[in-house]
This record gives sequence, structure tokens and C-alpha cells, in this order.
Amino acid sequence: MRAGRKQGTDRSESWYCLGLPIRGAAMDFEHFRHYARGWLLHFFGQEEKAFNEYAAAYRLRPNNAKAACNLAFIAARRKQYDVADKWFIEALSLMPGDAGMHFNHGYVLEQAGRPDDAVAAFGEAVRLNPALDLAWYGLGMARARLGEHAEAAAAFAKAAELQPMNGEAFYQWAMACHHANQPDQVTVIAKRLASFEPKRAMKLIKDAERPDLRHLVPAEVQEFFETHRS
Repeated sequence: MRAGRKQGTDRSESWYCLGLPIRGAAMDFEHFRHYARGWLLHFFGQEEKAFNEYAAAYRLRPNNAKAACNLAFIAARRKQYDVADKWFIEALSLMPGDAGMHFNHGYVLEQAGRPDDAVAAFGEAVRLNPALDLAWYGLGMARARLGEHAEAAAAFAKAAELQPMNGEAFYQWAMACHHANQPDQVTVIAKRLASFEPKRAMKLIKDAERPDLRHLVPAEVQEFFETHRS
């Protein structure tokens, strides 16, 4: 029986479910020991010790994408973005077709203040998986940070299309259009946003300096917004 394929008596299946890299009877014991300890330490929140164990496992088997991924995630969680970048590159060298991993790499690059590199990572993520709304959103944020507002608007529009109830995507889309001097598009987006998130629409109207759009938001929402923002 192949591990993790179906339920049965094969004990390796339970390890597969834990995310442990099973390689059959010939599996290197030292590698397994370090990886298993890393997984347990990670599970119990001991990230520094887990990182060291995963690193030891990776040194013993440098084709272990799971170990590289875990090292990247731990470093990113600790805001050690240069370290996380290194491990995402290692992971992606082993799994270049993983759109989610490219998105995670893009997020780290954006947080590290490297929007150009983030654009490349997010762009690869959406190329591999055009339905990955978070990657479109990340691409929009990175483009906006570079001052490429028209391109940012296009990315946010795609994120909003994929998640039509994501008010933040609509807000960022409208603000990108505002900075790109597309007032008519701001009006269209504000109307849509007001239909399901009037408070966020009110924030958009204020931030985009469009008092002419206040009529889109119910009076009680305007009053609530002003009361709690004053």
C-alpha cells in the first residue's frame, strides 16, 4: 500500500498525515529523526528549536521541499525576511510549479520592502494559478507601492472579480484608480462597494476626497462614521 493513499494497516500512513517525509524502509533514520523532532517542536510553538531541527534535516537531505518550506515559514513568522527569502528560494527550486509558494515568497518580499521582486513573485503565482485571488491582491499592493497605480488597479480588479464580497479589494481597487486619475471608475467601484459594505464605501469616499459620492451611503452610516471618526 502506498502511504497516505487510503486507510488501512500501513503505519506509515499516520506519519504521512502528520506531514512527515516517508521514504519507505530505506529512509535515512537521522534525517527522519531531525524532521520529526522539528515537526513536534513546531507544533508546540518552539520555533527556534524547530528551525534548527528542520535545518539539520535539510542538510542531510537537501531535496526535502517540506523542510525548506517549514524553514521559510518559521523565518517569515519571526519577521526574519532575509532568511525567509533564502528558504523560499530553496523550496521553489524543488517545487517551481507551486503557485501558493510563489505567493508566500511574494508576501515576504513585499514585507521586506522589495516591491520589484514581490511583483515578480506574485506575477509568477498568478501565471501558475490565475484563480489565486490573494496573489492578485498582493500584486496590486506591490504595484501600488511602486507608484504603478494603473497596473495596481488592474490587479485589484482581478482580485475583486475572484472574491466579489471582498470589500478591501474593492477599496484598494478604487484608491488605485483614484491615484491613476480615473474618477469615473472610482464612482463605479464606490457604488458596488456601498451595496454590501457601506462603511468601507464611506471610508473610500473620504480617502479619495469624493464628497459628491456621499449620497451612495445611507445617512445613518454617514452619521455613524463621522461620530466614530471624529
